Amino acid sequence: QVQLVESGGGLVQAGGSLRLSCASSGRTFSSYAVGWFRQAPGKEREFVARTSWSGGNRYYTDSVKGRFTISRDNTKNTVYLQMNSLKPEDTAVYYCAARPSDYVAYAYWGQGTQVTVSS
Repeated sequence: QVQLVESGGGLVQAGGSLRLSCASSGRTFSSYAVGWFRQAPGKEREFVARTSWSGGNRYYTDSVKGRFTISRDNTKNTVYLQMNSLKPEDTAVYYCAARPSDYVAYAYWGQGTQVTVSS
């Protein structure tokens, strides 16, 4: 079982930065691929970024490329999402999710953390 807990959300002005963390107590977390997703009010949840188990492969949705960076520290069982140059349209609840490989659906989800970017 993999339990995920997000943290680091908050209120920030446009142009500011936040770093989200996704921590897990599961011993197998370091072998899982992890993704970040977000859901804005009235919108469907969308993919933001993902990383392989090693952190060697990383992918981003176009709207965050060059502004967000996903990384992981497997010694701490934690995946990060560094968000820079934030825009009001980045406002959403951010979720992390984990899966044992890139060929299956995300099986484990966190509870989400709110990010609000004011203009």
